[in-house]
Parts: sequence; structure tokens; C-alpha cells
Amino acid sequence: MPHDVESAVPKKSSRFILARNEIFFNAALPVLAMLIALLVGAIVLLVLRVNPFQAYSAIVIGVFGSLAGFTQSLVKATPLLFVGLGICIAFRASVINIGAEGQIILGALGATAWALGFRTWPGWILVPTTLIASFLSGAFWGFVPGLLKARFRVNEILTTVMMNAIAIQLMNMLVRGPLIDQAGVTAGTYLAQSERLPEASWLPRLIPQTLLTSGAILAVVLAVVVYIFLWRTTIGFRIRMVGLNPDASRYAGVNVAFYQMLSLTLAGGFAGLAGAVEVMGVHHRLLEGITSGYGFSGIVAALFGGLHPLGLIPAAWLFGSLLVGADKMQRAVQVPSALIDMLLGLVVLFVVGSAFISRRWATHRAITASKTETEAKA
Repeated sequence: MPHDVESAVPKKSSRFILARNEIFFNAALPVLAMLIALLVGAIVLLVLRVNPFQAYSAIVIGVFGSLAGFTQSLVKATPLLFVGLGICIAFRASVINIGAEGQIILGALGATAWALGFRTWPGWILVPTTLIASFLSGAFWGFVPGLLKARFRVNEILTTVMMNAIAIQLMNMLVRGPLIDQAGVTAGTYLAQSERLPEASWLPRLIPQTLLTSGAILAVVLAVVVYIFLWRTTIGFRIRMVGLNPDASRYAGVNVAFYQMLSLTLAGGFAGLAGAVEVMGVHHRLLEGITSGYGFSGIVAALFGGLHPLGLIPAAWLFGSLLVGADKMQRAVQVPSALIDMLLGLVVLFVVGSAFISRRWATHRAITASKTETEAKA
């Protein structure tokens, strides 16, 4: 065997090992971050004279101790998965979408208005068209900050946050006005909620006597679709190209502003689907507080999944399980709700910090590899 071929074999093997180590590191880092967050939470529990083993056991039992707990974790994971898919697309284009809360609301509004407006349609038409209406409503709410960024270079963090407030006030106005449940008005309760959606628009239940619907299957299917879109299509390649290096993309003739606007629009559409699933599958009507904080929790789930659509599937379920288990822990060991919020906040803090460390490590590794290659050529 020629000498140059022999030297190429270990070089190729070493690259494979480095790539494998990188995948393992990126997968293990958020898990380690969550464990550290739970460890810090255990210290706080000890300070409050609460047995951390008993508290964390309550989390596990709350999720796996019954069919209701397990299915509820999947119910919580479904909107997180929808929101996280949009976050993955936006972050891959190097834009930050903090407006998922408002986009969820617009999706829920669009689904409610469409289902009530066309209540006489059969379910096989009404269900898919309602989902499309919610996607388009959320996409519009993501398109506006995307357009402002593309045309006027307005920071998308500011615009998406401000549009959250606009969406909340818009929903409050509608559920107390045009969309208010007339049955409540007649009864004198004036509850801030819409009329009950027609049963033809409800998502089918996967397991009777639970809230788990076909929306969970739709979320998993769309996760695969988003993976194919980002890694197997020209548009997805350009989105990732823009995120990796906007200047190089612009030099190569890629319309950076357009793809960033497209990413925010798609992110809004997926968040809108999260609102539709809550309306069509869980509550069957529009309520105040319909988002349940999924817009922000979805960002954490996306980071936990490595901003990868397929990695987001177990990440969303894990975070949904944590939400369900935390409620069980609060009831089991009688801790204040503020402690639950603190525990979830610790998880957010450490997971986001792990993502920052991962990026810094990747940058350091790239610089080191570049220097090594330059020295080898010299």
C-alpha cells in the first residue's frame, strides 16, 4: 500500500472519531445541564426541609405512575413540539423568535373563528381547513416582524416580544366581545371564553378518557417533514447557509433578508398549529391563558433537542413530562408554586447555558482544526 494511502486511513479514522465525539458531546451536554439544575433544586429543597428524593420520586410517579399521567405528558409535549419546530427553523436562519406566545394566540384565534364560521361543514373538511387557518394566522404574526427585519433591519427580538402583547390584548378584546360565549352572557357569567367549537372540528382522541389526540401524531410527522425540509431541500439548505454565515451567503447570491423573513413566517405558522391543537383537542374553545407558557418553554425544548427537528421529539416529551411531574411534586410534598417555577427556571437557565457552551466549543474546535491544517500544509 502506498505511503500516502496509508497516511490517509488513520486521518479518515480520526475524523470519524472526532465527529462521533462531537455528536456525543452535543447530545450529552443538555442532559448534564438538566441534571445540574435538578441538583441545585435538591439543595434548595433541603434548605426548605423537604426530602429531595421524595420530591423527585413524585415527579417520576406523576408521569409513569398512571396512564393519565403518561398521556398528559404527551399532551403537554405536543404544543412544545410544534413551537420547537418553528424555533428550529428560525434559529437555523440566525433569527430569534420570541413571539411564539402571540403566534399561538393568533393560531387559536384563527382556528376558533374558522371552526365557528363553517360549523356546518363535515369533519373531514373542517378539521384540515381549520388547521390550515391556524397555520396561516400564526404565519402572518411571524411574517410581520420578519418583514420589518428584512426591509428595515428592525431587531426581531423587540418586534416579536411587542407583538406578544398585541396578541394578548387582541384575544382579550375578542373573547369579551365578538367571540364571547352567548350562553355565558345569557346566564350572566360573562366568562372570557368563546363558544364551544362544533364536534366536527375536534381532533380525534387516541386513547378514550384522556386528552391525547391525533395532534401528537401530526406533530411527530411534521418533525420528520421539517427535517427533510431543512436537510434535503434547496430552500432548507439556503436557510441553514444564511444562519451559518450571512455575509458569505450574501456574497454567493443568496437573498439573506428573504430567507430570514421566510424562517420567521414558518416559525409563526408552526406556533399557530400549537394554538389550534389546544383549541381543537384540549379545551374545545378559546380561553384566556390558552398558551400556558408554551411559547417560551418551546424555546427551551428546541435548545434541549440541539435545534434539530428529530432531536426535538424526545426533548419535547422530556420537558412535557417535567411540567406534569412538577405539578405532582407540588401536591405530594406541599411545596409552594414559586419553587416549581424556580425549578423550571433553573432547567431553562442551565440548558440555555449549555447551548452557549456548545457553540463556544464548536468555534474553538474549528479554529484549532484550521490552525492544525495550516501548520500541516506549511
